[in-house]
Amino acid sequence: QVQLVESGGGLVQPGGSLRLSCAASRSIFSVNVMGWYRQAPGNQRELVAVISSRGNSNYADSVKGRFTISRDGVKNTVYLQMNNLKPDDTAVYYCNVHFPSDNSDIWGQGTQVTVSS
Repeated sequence: QVQLVESGGGLVQPGGSLRLSCAASRSIFSVNVMGWYRQAPGNQRELVAVISSRGNSNYADSVKGRFTISRDGVKNTVYLQMNNLKPDDTAVYYCNVHFPSDNSDIWGQGTQVTVSS
């Protein structure tokens, strides 16, 4: 079982930046799809960004130009660099690893991001 440990969340003012990290317990990124999701109170969990094993990435329209997803295969870590944060970005952010072989997913524990003055 792969474990995902998230870090980097916190409180930031509008316009500020945070970098989220998601470290996997073993090497998985060469054969799997990784992503970041978020969920605000009363809302459904939504996809924020995803990166494939080939390094191709996609983003939700609401974060394009502000967020960047990346990965480090040596460190078994995926990152989400968040710039120009807005109050609407406030949510719990979850790291995800998708296994295409059986259409299963592993999730991180979630990290709170709060954007407020």
